[in-house]
Amino acid sequence: MLGVTVPGVLPPAAAVEAGRGPACTAPTELLRTTRPLPHFMRKLTENQPVKIVALGSSSTFGHGATSPAASYPARLEAELRALRPGQEISVVNRGINGNVSRDEMLRFDRDVIAERPDLVIWQVGTNTLLRGQDMWSVFLDVRAGVQRLNALSADVLLMNLQYSPEVLKRANYPDMLDLLAVAGRETRIDVFDRFGIMKSWSERQRYGFDVFITADGLHMNDWSYGCLAKLLALTLNAAAQGATAGR
Repeated sequence: MLGVTVPGVLPPAAAVEAGRGPACTAPTELLRTTRPLPHFMRKLTENQPVKIVALGSSSTFGHGATSPAASYPARLEAELRALRPGQEISVVNRGINGNVSRDEMLRFDRDVIAERPDLVIWQVGTNTLLRGQDMWSVFLDVRAGVQRLNALSADVLLMNLQYSPEVLKRANYPDMLDLLAVAGRETRIDVFDRFGIMKSWSERQRYGFDVFITADGLHMNDWSYGCLAKLLALTLNAAAQGATAGR
């Protein structure tokens, strides 16, 4: 595991009183890429300017965070810059509250293609699940979007559902997780397993939902956005180091 292992877990209030917060950890098998990100990795390892577009809905926008600076895209930029000092790295937040994949495709030219990104992190699926809409539309939109980005030599990483009470209430949430996994295999891109990482906070770290989910039972908070960004940055940086070592 990455991070610090602690014997037992204090509830949030007690953790604050003790002068420490929750440990940001996840199983190592969830923090590796299995498919190449060739364009992004080349620019990262050659110390060239790198641009990432974070596409998605409210958990990309940062709903539940206390400020835009606490959203996962803002924290990801900070974490990557800390790991690669001196390199020009920008993460553009293109999350809009309430969006589904169809909405994102309608703004794809303006919000994604026009940015000429090296990497797109596409958080998708939650709102379609919550609204009981046709899941197949997500697969079709992801496939179309990835094809367009491949034509631009931009790499893509999918991000799946958040592990939260509102998601878990939907009996068919495993179907959406499976669909996104299939979409990744069909388009030959990785899925960053946000659901699995957050589930590990609950089941392995034994954190209550109040540690990483807001009172609405759905959205992430400052700590969970920050931890997610840290783990994602470590994953991307490790992949870059592996690419360099394999040359």
